[in-house]
Amino acid sequence: MAGRLYLIPTPIGNLGDITYRSVEVLKSVDVILAEDTRNSAKLLQHYDISTPMHAHHAHNEHTTTDKIVNEIAQGKTFGLITDAGTPGISDPGFLLLRACVENKLDVEVLPGATAFVPALILSVLPNHEFLFVGFLPVKKGRQTQLKKLAEEDRTMVFYESPHKIGKTLKDLVEYFGGVRKASLSRELTKKFEETLRYSLSELLEITKERNLKGEMVLVVEGKTV
Repeated sequence: MAGRLYLIPTPIGNLGDITYRSVEVLKSVDVILAEDTRNSAKLLQHYDISTPMHAHHAHNEHTTTDKIVNEIAQGKTFGLITDAGTPGISDPGFLLLRACVENKLDVEVLPGATAFVPALILSVLPNHEFLFVGFLPVKKGRQTQLKKLAEEDRTMVFYESPHKIGKTLKDLVEYFGGVRKASLSRELTKKFEETLRYSLSELLEITKERNLKGEMVLVVEGKTV
């Protein structure tokens, strides 16, 4: 019997935002690989999923990938989930997925929740073409990337944490200019969901005045002629 790896999106906030198929697959696989087992336990308990769960995250994926690949080759099925959203997009999953493909093992990515799509739509900035940036480098390569992105004419999508959003906006104002249109979405699908549509400089001032919480998606207008 051939094994398989499933990449399974999980809700980004509201527990109801998971597909029937995802729940069925989570119940049927041999092992669930979770970014944070304590966090994922809440989701599994909510849907009465009793499948064994192992940790698979950025700190151990380099050492556990080979073992998992071998077990899949021997016929085991694994479902990979992250804390929220789709595995492999600014989250663990890419290394394992690539290793499975290189070893000609069956892989399947289920459709489902991801944060940048609703944030991009809510921004009302042009989305016929866009650039998904994800998280900017913290130190090395940050200035180089910002200089390059300053010339980008497509709408750009960034992920950012609440304690770093102020620095990121400050850097964007410095490299892009403060008048660029931007949209900041936070707490998507949750009770206090909010989308702020202002210029980059105005958003920077808002972050200074308010203690914004929750994971954030920042959408920024591309360079105009």
